[in-house]
Amino acid sequence: MVAEVNRISRLRSFFSGLKKHCRVLSFAVFFCLLVLPCRNAFSLSLISDDETETFLHNIIRPIFNAAGVPFNANKVFILNDPSLNAFVSDGNYLFIHTGTLMNADNVNELSGIIAHEAGHISGGHIVRQKLRLNQFQTLAAVSLIAAGATAAASGNGDAAMAVMLGSQSSLINTMTAYQMQEERSADESAVKYLEQTGQSPLGLKTFMKKISRLNRLSGYEEMPYFSTHPMNSERAAFFNQALDKSSGSTNSPYDAEFQIIKAKLSAFLLPTAQVLKKYPETDHTPAGRYARAILSYREGKLPQALKILDSLSLSQPDNPYFYELKGQFLFESGKIEEALKAYQKALQLRPDSPEIMLGWAQTAMEAPHGKTQLAKIITGLNQTQLKRPNLVAWQLLSRAYEENKQTAEMYYAAAQYSIGIRNFEAARRQIEAAEQADPPADLKLRLKDLKIKLNQSN
Repeated sequence: MVAEVNRISRLRSFFSGLKKHCRVLSFAVFFCLLVLPCRNAFSLSLISDDETETFLHNIIRPIFNAAGVPFNANKVFILNDPSLNAFVSDGNYLFIHTGTLMNADNVNELSGIIAHEAGHISGGHIVRQKLRLNQFQTLAAVSLIAAGATAAASGNGDAAMAVMLGSQSSLINTMTAYQMQEERSADESAVKYLEQTGQSPLGLKTFMKKISRLNRLSGYEEMPYFSTHPMNSERAAFFNQALDKSSGSTNSPYDAEFQIIKAKLSAFLLPTAQVLKKYPETDHTPAGRYARAILSYREGKLPQALKILDSLSLSQPDNPYFYELKGQFLFESGKIEEALKAYQKALQLRPDSPEIMLGWAQTAMEAPHGKTQLAKIITGLNQTQLKRPNLVAWQLLSRAYEENKQTAEMYYAAAQYSIGIRNFEAARRQIEAAEQADPPADLKLRLKDLKIKLNQSN
């Protein structure tokens, strides 16, 4: 299932740092391309999809291992953005744009980009950049004070502006020089990690060429004065040297799976005309059929979508995601009992998937169920929350606990949901109600922890 989610609790510290980062950059009048992405920092949308995330984890894990970077699946995010980009943030969070996933031709290109970002992490570039930004913020303030002093002494505003612009120009040159060095370092590290994992640096080179081509089409010309990356000619020469020495392969055992992932993302995110151009009716590959199943559902053609998904399941009976998507389509179309069967099959094939478990639990809550099934729903939702906390799961848990007459647990789950949507007053009342409902000992401890979380969230 592809769904956009706001992972507020996991990202609050990152976005807080990003907001501060934006203020520093704006204050110091750094290069506009660094500032513009920050303006929409709080409207970023993330995509949660177990099929795509599982694939990415299989690609990322060996590269991070080669880089000596601890792999944490909860720190990998898919950003719903059509541009060709990936980046790392403070705390070693890795963000990969959907544009990168949909435009990479193969796993080798994607691996190259991930290896480059791993180079930034292992090189400690994020931490050093934070320290430099703090220093530059101070220097920028000093330049403004100096400009004010010049204006007061001379009565000449133009002289003050000259002082300020001269200082800011020096800051820009210093900042971009550091970033160019770090990009070179990340490229060198990426080549090393790719070699260690038996992969060719060709994919990194070809994807960088795609970025360069898009830059030219958009009218952006790289200039040494403003560039935060090495010049393309310099970069190409480095990659060519690396290719001459490399014995790595451009093939991956995940290439076929990647084509499926690309089809899924494209079919959900792109306009109909673009999807059909990429995956015409003449495309009988699994990726092409997958894309058209999703497109058929988007166009309200449920029987056609289900027919394609059933044919895909016949050819790949062990793929849980065809059944999961079938369950989603049926559930959203009001066919609850049929949807439940599809989700049950997906869960049999992938019992450790929090997303499939959530889909099954949501469907099971709407289907006729007794005490035994309700207990399974509660257990499944709690397992989901241990692996990947989710606001929808907290809502469902609150409903399930209420139906099961577990009042304290019901209020606890409701409070978790309220904190997630930043309704702190409601969360406070719900915690108090849970405490008054004679909670068991373990829940009392969790309520204490939740109070601390609530106070920290305010």
